[in-house]
Amino acid sequence: MPNPDYNNPAERYDYISGQHGGYYRHDFIDHAYLYNLYFPPEEVFTCFKNNIHDLVLNYPVAQDVLASLVGKLIDQPPERIVVGNGAAELIKIVSGHLTNRLIVPVPSFNEYVNAAPKGSAIEFALEWPSFQLDVDKFAAHAIKANADVAIVVTPNNPTSIAVPKQDLVRLAKKLSSHDCQLIIDESFIDFTRDPDQFSMEDQIEKYPNIAIFKSMSKAYGICGIRIGYLVTANLKFADAVRQGIHIWNINGFAEEFLRILPDFHNDFIKSCSQVRQDRDKLYENLNAFSQLSVYKPDANFIFCRLPDTGLNAPQLTKKLFVDHNIYIKHCLGKTLAHGDRFVRIASRTQQENTNLVDALASILGYK
Repeated sequence: MPNPDYNNPAERYDYISGQHGGYYRHDFIDHAYLYNLYFPPEEVFTCFKNNIHDLVLNYPVAQDVLASLVGKLIDQPPERIVVGNGAAELIKIVSGHLTNRLIVPVPSFNEYVNAAPKGSAIEFALEWPSFQLDVDKFAAHAIKANADVAIVVTPNNPTSIAVPKQDLVRLAKKLSSHDCQLIIDESFIDFTRDPDQFSMEDQIEKYPNIAIFKSMSKAYGICGIRIGYLVTANLKFADAVRQGIHIWNINGFAEEFLRILPDFHNDFIKSCSQVRQDRDKLYENLNAFSQLSVYKPDANFIFCRLPDTGLNAPQLTKKLFVDHNIYIKHCLGKTLAHGDRFVRIASRTQQENTNLVDALASILGYK
């Protein structure tokens, strides 16, 4: 059946590039969105099917029970936890309502700045070409600007680079005496080579100015269910965020997922391992492109810089879609010098990654 929104692949690209989801309805290979293809297992869907009448017909639980369910997953007391309709809901509350002056390293996930009132967000440029966060310079800038909230996404989006744990500890110490809440977004932490060595969750008691944000959509492959949470030992901050959430902010399917998730812990660990294997192979294959600058990834996606000459990132992205039905993300919309030369490529299955590499080779003319 023809789609009324477009008539050909070029028009379909223009339509898709203006959307923020619903991609599965349009029959292309999505190397743009960032989620775990190997989780949840089919048993989770069977559980939903078996309970669908109750899940649809009844009110879900409210925040206190949701916090307890997440607390069991991460071994934290529920008073430290706020559960959101995706991390996006929590970001909107913090950036839009709880901060006077927010600072975030860029390029990064745009929503932290987008959700803030105009003029209240400071963008701290990561140094090119490494895109590593210098926490000492970042802290100094935050303190000088009198920021009351500092954001660090690790691994970062779109760079896929994680910040070393010892650097984040140092940053927390520097900001603690300046009444600055440090939000560490760990939405992609499960895809790092050793999540326990990167996550700051075990530091929140030592540094109450830390709050960990986590979108469960990415690691658990549940983008449509919408679950995110924050955890912090700063109970005043947790309560302030909690006050911004309405009574039934996530639905019965999300509640059920949290209830059954502990039964699938081993499946989840295996799925993340498979994601890492696929990603590492894709990184190796992309590195074979002699003129392409490929950043070593810590998350399930890869950040690449195109040559200064030839197709730019938006042109490459469109050609991949029109000619090969593959969609990647260009970085023109990021706060990034020469953003038109950068792309972000999500890792999928090994076969799909191979097809992507072959398509790039045919377009770029070298490998």
